Amino acid sequence: MAEGDQEGKLLGSADPLNIINGDHENRANLPVTSSLPMNGGNGTYSYSKNSYYQKQSAGVEREKIIEEIREKLDMKTLSSVSNTIRLADLGCATGQNTFMTIQTILEAMQRKYKSQISQSCPHDSDDQMPEFQVFFNDLESNDFNTLFTSLPQDRQYLAAGVPGSFHGRLFPESSIHFVHTSFSLHWLSKLPEELQNKASPAWNKGRVHYTSAPNEVIEAYACQFAEDMERFLNARAKELVPQGMMVMIMTGIPKGMPCSQIPTGMLYDSISSSLMDMAKEGIIEEGEVDSFNLAFYAASPEEMAGIVEKNGYFGIERMELTNPAAWMKGPVDIPSLVTHVRAAMEGMFSRHFGSLVMDELFGRLTHKLQDISDLINSTCHEKVQLFAVLKRK
Repeated sequence: MAEGDQEGKLLGSADPLNIINGDHENRANLPVTSSLPMNGGNGTYSYSKNSYYQKQSAGVEREKIIEEIREKLDMKTLSSVSNTIRLADLGCATGQNTFMTIQTILEAMQRKYKSQISQSCPHDSDDQMPEFQVFFNDLESNDFNTLFTSLPQDRQYLAAGVPGSFHGRLFPESSIHFVHTSFSLHWLSKLPEELQNKASPAWNKGRVHYTSAPNEVIEAYACQFAEDMERFLNARAKELVPQGMMVMIMTGIPKGMPCSQIPTGMLYDSISSSLMDMAKEGIIEEGEVDSFNLAFYAASPEEMAGIVEKNGYFGIERMELTNPAAWMKGPVDIPSLVTHVRAAMEGMFSRHFGSLVMDELFGRLTHKLQDISDLINSTCHEKVQLFAVLKRK
């Protein structure tokens, strides 16, 4: 799920009870500086019950992951150093998606190991199969209870949870052989400070994202993303063994395309519009909208490649944009989409605007997206999912 520095989640000294119960004055001066975990539990708006879109979009890359492991991961060499192969899923959240992805990766690694060993020891490939250990990582406040009560009973690996921000170190040096992260890296560790400065050209008044914002706002987001990715890559470079592999799936965008032309941008513009309407009607304060920004950034392949190459610790095995809705045959189900958005983002909105207005916000969002459903459906098959495979040098 959404990652972010833990210190960024201390949202000021305002009384949390006042924030929840509608203290407009405190919330209007309250900067949102990082993302929060997905909705936990198994309720109506929980992530565990509303992550089907993420599951299907990640499934678009399944065969590519298998291919990369089959063609480029040297299981024989990795297992010769340690009899335990360690995998990490960064931003695992609470649902079944992480288990399905890990099972795909593990089975591909087992097949690759057998194929390599059988060439030299045809009768020993099963007996020599290494053990597998999987680390599930997310923020400290993630609902790990729901995650671990859902662990597959027939799993072929040892499981452990690792709480903390993946923008810093999580594991001992040279201890991890494979890293996977999906729909997490587009979340920033914190928001650029200039977004909150009324004297700055990057002050993002009346918007919750850089979609449809001035270039100064976009550049502030881009700089923060580059800084975060540098920290992320430096941490993984310490933790991955030489020739270890990392797969990253996240929201992306073609170089030069405005965010307002892709469904994600249309969603964020509609959220901004819904909140401003609520402010005009006195349901919330306009200052609350001005002080709220979503810590979300979509990078182009060229942008990401430049960051990786500048970092220097990883080789790029694959970097491309894909259609995340290739599985979708009919029109977008707007109410279902909004429920998925609520499961993923409600914590951020509720913390800032108060839980009492959440039904109002997401109800309005549903109506606004239904009004532009033709536009959303005409763009939903754009290639806006970034798939990247890196190897530790």
